Amino acid sequence: MSHLNLTSSNEALQVTRPVKSWNTTTLVQLDMVLFGILGVDEKSQTVALQVLIRMSWRNELLSWNPSEFCGIDMLNIPRSMVWIPDIAIKEDASDTGSVQEDPFLKLDPSGLLSGTSRQQLTYTCQLDLFRFPFDQQNCSLEFYSLSHNSRSLKLETTGNGTAFTIVSKKIKTTEGEWTLVELQVTEDAASTLQRVGSSLQYTVVMKRRPFLYVINLILPLMFLLFLDLASFFISESKLSFKVTVLLSVFVLLLNLQTILPSTEEHMPMLAIYCVSVFTLVFFGVLEAVLVSFLIEMDDSRREEAKGAVRAEVDNQPKAQRPTAEPTEETDETEENLPDDQNLLKLILDKVQLTLLEVLRERQDKRKPGCFRKLAKLIDVVFFAIYLTTIIISLIVLFVIWIGK
Repeated sequence: MSHLNLTSSNEALQVTRPVKSWNTTTLVQLDMVLFGILGVDEKSQTVALQVLIRMSWRNELLSWNPSEFCGIDMLNIPRSMVWIPDIAIKEDASDTGSVQEDPFLKLDPSGLLSGTSRQQLTYTCQLDLFRFPFDQQNCSLEFYSLSHNSRSLKLETTGNGTAFTIVSKKIKTTEGEWTLVELQVTEDAASTLQRVGSSLQYTVVMKRRPFLYVINLILPLMFLLFLDLASFFISESKLSFKVTVLLSVFVLLLNLQTILPSTEEHMPMLAIYCVSVFTLVFFGVLEAVLVSFLIEMDDSRREEAKGAVRAEVDNQPKAQRPTAEPTEETDETEENLPDDQNLLKLILDKVQLTLLEVLRERQDKRKPGCFRKLAKLIDVVFFAIYLTTIIISLIVLFVIWIGK
């Protein structure tokens, strides 16, 4: 330590970039791997990760020959004794309490310093929720130096995105709603900072597991839509059944409030799907109301027709008689007729009137009214249009939704 002049009072080692010539560029190697994806907040547009960051750079002022010092080829020195690159994350939104830094740095004989830190990192990300919950998000982390330009400090990595992806999948400790697809690494992404400086960008590509949303929202809405379609095959309580289905759909739609953010520019496919189902069921209820109204109107017309037939039947025996009050001539005629003949005549009149009433009622039943025919026609045509619309809509929605 004395040979290297590593003391707490040596401020030159602590604040000065460790190069022998000022125009020498310090290469900082920064590697990042993931322990797990802790969560994604769609409303605040933030992502929480558990990461391990390893950073290494060369200090030209600290080197020795191991053979001259009993073969010592590694030293652990406190962080406070040497210069450390001032690397920050552009999208960082986490607090400093979530960082666990190794208090010591490793120093090898060539002057290479390396240190690790484990951090629960929360950072901002512009989430694209159009395909929610079948979405895949690309969230970038951009590392850059706060005070050095690209001539004095350059960021690079020791590996590539494929290697970091393999390591991250092997050491992951959490298995939540999101799964890691890959890690992508891009060097010198200086244009996004609008400054002359070196930067290193890690892009976390992650995919959501949609099983929970499919079971709790998508499938129930589809089942309710099929139930509404099946209601065309019932005759009684059709309207009340459709209203119940509509209310059930409305209750499921309330779940969207807690899932989707209100700041989304484009309507997500899940919202389009829910609104489409609600609209289809709503028009189904309107059709049921119209058909019920036409049938009730036809029934009222039929009751009026039956009342008219009964009135005609009741009035027909009186019409057959010349007057309501019998005259002397009629009485004399009836007195001259035998009693059996009068009785047969009365029975014949009653049979004819009863037969007339039965025939008219049967004729009325065989020929439904025009409103009932119109209601049946509307029901058949609407069912065909409704079924076709459901099939086409679901196919188009799911092709856009799940397709790549």
